[in-house]
Amino acid sequence: MQMQNLTEVARSKDLLLKVVGHSVTMAMSDGELIKSKKLSVGGHDWEVHWRPKNHWAGCHRPVSLNLVLLSEARGGDVKAKLSCRLVDPAGRLEPSEEKSISHKFYKSGDYSGALEVTAREDLEASGYLADDSYTVQSGITVLKGAPAAPNTAATAMDRDRRPDAALPSLDLHRHLGELLQKGTGADVTFLVSGEEFAAHKAILASRSPVFMAELFGGMKEAACQRIEVKDMEPAAFKALLRFIYTGTALDLDQKGEDATSRAQHLLAGADRYGLQRLKLICEGRLADRITVDTAATTLALAEQHGCSQLKASCVEFIAGYLDAVLETEGYKHLEASCPSVLTDILRATRRPTN
Repeated sequence: MQMQNLTEVARSKDLLLKVVGHSVTMAMSDGELIKSKKLSVGGHDWEVHWRPKNHWAGCHRPVSLNLVLLSEARGGDVKAKLSCRLVDPAGRLEPSEEKSISHKFYKSGDYSGALEVTAREDLEASGYLADDSYTVQSGITVLKGAPAAPNTAATAMDRDRRPDAALPSLDLHRHLGELLQKGTGADVTFLVSGEEFAAHKAILASRSPVFMAELFGGMKEAACQRIEVKDMEPAAFKALLRFIYTGTALDLDQKGEDATSRAQHLLAGADRYGLQRLKLICEGRLADRITVDTAATTLALAEQHGCSQLKASCVEFIAGYLDAVLETEGYKHLEASCPSVLTDILRATRRPTN
C-alpha cells in the first residue's frame, strides 16, 4: 500500500524558558511581557512572549505565552502551533500536561492568542516552583504544504478512457460569473457611489432574502430598474455580487495592508443583505487578522453586526494588549460608536476582588 504525505511540518528544538524570581515578577503590571530570543523555524523567524499575569483571563490571571511572527509571511500566510508544559530541570517531577494553541499569521508582527501555561495559584502549589523559580518547555511547529503526488491509477485510467466517455466539469459558478461580468440579460442596475453594476433580479433574489423582499416584494425597488445603494463601498458591493453569483470571496484571499479593511466592508455588506455564509467567512478572516491597529475597529464592527465570536476574540485581544490599543485611532472610534463594549473590556481586565 502506497502512503502519501499531504502535509509536512517543521519543528523547533525544545525551548526552555526559566523564570528566576517568581515572587518578584508578581510586581510586574498586568499584561506586561518579556520576550524570548529570536527563533528560526520553518523558514520564518519567531519570538515567544511570556506574561506572568495575563489580565484578560479575569480573576485567576494565568501565566501565559504568545507566539509572534517576526519575518514576512511568504506565500500569503503561515500556520503554526505553540506548545508548552511545565518541567522540573532536576528530574524529580514528570512534565505537566502539554497545552497548545494554533494560529494563522499573515504578516510580520502578527501574534497568536494567549496560551495559558498554568494558573498562578496552581503553580505556587505545585512542585514545579522551587527556589522561587520555574521552567517552561515550549516548542513551535510550522505547517508546510507538501506537493500532491500524481494519482498514477487515475492517470492510466484517463489514458484508456475514450474521449466521448469523459464528463465535463460542473462550471455553473464560472458560467454565472461570466454572466455577471458581461451583463447579458441584466434587468437591474445598482448605482454605488457613482459606479454602476448590472445584475439579474432573479439570481439576486434566489440568494438573498433582502434582495427577494426589495425586488419582488412590496418595496418600491420592485418596480425599479435602477437602484441606488447608499453607505457602501463600490469594491465591497462588487465582491458581494461576485459571491452571490459564484459562491466565492476572492477578495478575502488577497493580502496586504488593506486586507482587513476589505473584510470589514464585506462583512457589513453580507449582514445587510442576509448572506450568512459570507458573513461567517468574513468573521473568520477578521478573527485571524486581529492586530493592535485593527482590534478596536473590528470590535466595533462585530458589535454593530451581531458577531458574537468575533467580538469575544477582539475583547480578549484588546485586554491582552490594552496599552497599545488605547493609543490607536480605532479605539477613539470605538469609544464614540460603541461605548457599551468598553464594559466588556473592563470586565476582562479588572483586578481580582478577593
